[in-house]
Amino acid sequence: MTEPADTPAEPESRSTEGKPQEHVPFVLASDKVRKFPTTPGVYLMKDIQGRVIYVGKAKNLRSRASSYFNAEAAVDVRTGYWVKEIADADFVETDSEVDALLMEARLVKDIQPKFNKDLKDDKSFPYLMISQREDFPRVEFTREPQEKNAKLYGPFANAGALRGAIQVLQRIFKFRTCSLDIDENDERWRWFRPCLLASIDQCTAPCNLRISKEEYRKDIRRLQMFLEGNRDRLLKQLREEMLEASKELQFEKAAKLRDEIDMLERLDERGELETHAQPEVFYIDPKKGLAGLRKVLQLPTTPRSIEGVDIAHLQGGETVASLVQFLDGLPFKPGYRRYKIQGVKGIDDFRSIHEVVARRFKKLHADGEVFPDVLLIDGGKGQLNAALAAFRDLQIEPPTLISLAKREEEIFRPGQSEPLRLSRHAYALRLLQYVRDEAHRFAQHYHHILRKKNTFGD
Repeated sequence: MTEPADTPAEPESRSTEGKPQEHVPFVLASDKVRKFPTTPGVYLMKDIQGRVIYVGKAKNLRSRASSYFNAEAAVDVRTGYWVKEIADADFVETDSEVDALLMEARLVKDIQPKFNKDLKDDKSFPYLMISQREDFPRVEFTREPQEKNAKLYGPFANAGALRGAIQVLQRIFKFRTCSLDIDENDERWRWFRPCLLASIDQCTAPCNLRISKEEYRKDIRRLQMFLEGNRDRLLKQLREEMLEASKELQFEKAAKLRDEIDMLERLDERGELETHAQPEVFYIDPKKGLAGLRKVLQLPTTPRSIEGVDIAHLQGGETVASLVQFLDGLPFKPGYRRYKIQGVKGIDDFRSIHEVVARRFKKLHADGEVFPDVLLIDGGKGQLNAALAAFRDLQIEPPTLISLAKREEEIFRPGQSEPLRLSRHAYALRLLQYVRDEAHRFAQHYHHILRKKNTFGD
């Protein structure tokens, strides 16, 4: 798959008798995609240097990927200017079209292929969020979900369908979608005038204390049961109502029920939170995080750039590494790098960290580029020492170097025998966790792609 920027993949030396040499890689890529499976998935087009230049999703991988090698693609305004750069192709199968859509978006954000015009921005897929620590939990559509104190469903592939489904669900379960901070023990709420949704019987009006906390939470539990798979009974009831309305020639009502059933069924068009979570949508205040880092690490100035390194293993064999870059406390996707560990046999995290740090900073030093203000290694004192040894062997002065051990969330620093232990709510720790977890996610994502690739023998 994609090689790190400092070690681009060399194209295989192949010959095709009777064909112009400059077209050989394109022809070989064309032959390769015609052997892709006919299942849903994501395809990755590469140039002669092995760099991913385009990522796309497909209902049928073979059919969609093959279309780039047809005569029509060469003259199409959307593809004609770049398809001849294709020299190789890879794919990743998915369980569904929705999974393919979500994986495509994730890969485009991570890899930033030069010919993908869409999906490179920070716009994310939406979630359905149910607040937890309120007397009367809210249900809402959001692209910026809370990381804590909320139950999340999604991400959803279609924002319009999710908005419509929430309206239908509200008519049935009568939950609130407002942002009011309602306290059951505050009698003043009894004098509050409810909104129109209460008048049309789409909300039980907890804002007027017309329903008890216990009864309201029962409705929320029923909603969660529906969202978690127990929906057959409700859909059967709605279909019966639609059929009855049709028999009574109430076609407008029947059509409305048909549309509602369709929206509820489309709630299945979502990814699993663990697999398709979008880490950049969980908000962490970057300014407070950076100011906190300056204080706890005793830095002369507030850091602006942070890089994080993580290691992952492919079924005990191939080892991969990720490097993520944060600027002003936010992910900077063009600065992300992937590495296949080359000089280490078996599982050896310490030597793997030594290799990736050495490769990264040897190149930065040789090119005269600026080092990050902080380099964060995922792990404990051993991983930190491995990174420090890489700088020592290169005879290069390291930037501020720290490691973060996941179990106790302890921060290790060179020359300090005792780790830093910060409050779990400290802004500095939360920012470091974000960097560390993003590096881990990025490494695991690459790990996942390599595993798929190996499974299919590419």
